[in-house]
Amino acid sequence: MTVSLSRRAVALGLTGAALGAFAQAPASLAASPPTASAVTPLAQIKIGRFTVTALSDGYADMPFSYFPGRTPAQVEAEAKAQFTARPSGVRFLFNQYLVEDGTSRILIDAGPAGSIGQTGRLPEALVALGLRPDQIDAVIVTHMHQDHMGGLIAGGERRFPKAEVYVDRRDVAHWTDPAKQVGAPDYLQTSFRFASDLVRLYPKLQATEGDHQIMRGVSLVDLTGHTPGHIGVRIEDASQSLIMVSDMIFPVVHPRMGTDVAFLFEQDRPAAQAMRDRFFPRAAEEGALIAATHMPFPGLGRLVSDQGRLRWAAADWAYQD
Repeated sequence: MTVSLSRRAVALGLTGAALGAFAQAPASLAASPPTASAVTPLAQIKIGRFTVTALSDGYADMPFSYFPGRTPAQVEAEAKAQFTARPSGVRFLFNQYLVEDGTSRILIDAGPAGSIGQTGRLPEALVALGLRPDQIDAVIVTHMHQDHMGGLIAGGERRFPKAEVYVDRRDVAHWTDPAKQVGAPDYLQTSFRFASDLVRLYPKLQATEGDHQIMRGVSLVDLTGHTPGHIGVRIEDASQSLIMVSDMIFPVVHPRMGTDVAFLFEQDRPAAQAMRDRFFPRAAEEGALIAATHMPFPGLGRLVSDQGRLRWAAADWAYQD
């Protein structure tokens, strides 16, 4: 299956405007004004009747010390071996995915909206597609970390006024529990605040649980571990499919360094590892097309077996006429 880069994406420049307020983050992830860029990145694929467009809200660099299970030196060495090491750590993209079938528009995640690193680009990406936020029918929040829901509530406003919002009820319960917030580390406090804003601003929020069908061909998939209600999204039609796995896969460390490599923000590391243990080999065997939030843009690829070891293989690219 070919991934296409829209020519209009190459032609359109960025304005440099960031959306919304800047929330607190770890010092190493502190938000900073987005730098100028030559293009608004957009990439599209067809899954049967669906057009799936990869968008980007920006990026942040995660320190090498943010990956429990390996030492910072080990993570840095692996990043250098992959020619991706940066002085500030492992670069995480914040990819979102717009799913359209001619009648409905569903956005998967909404990015950190300026609350982490150099982010806040999602509104520009939608403009590049000729879309306004009020033209989005639904937003699926794969989990309630700030970098997945910030764009919904930036500046304390309901940014997608007509959208139904879907979140797993286990995440809603966790991130709106005052007792859990009191006991949480500082770097998770922004997520708790954002979750409170999300529930307040979207009172008709759809709290699902586990596997759940949004519409024909778009289903939620239970990927519990990273958070209590961490979900993926499966898009399938006409014998084609794509699964957006959100934060099950992280750049540099997965899959090459093993499923036991965690990430600082994971709520239940044993459960997250167990999910990777089940998912990675099966995805490789099936040749599943995967979308992942933090992998290099557009975050589309496959897990493949290479002489007995799994590796990430980016999906093919082509230019759209």
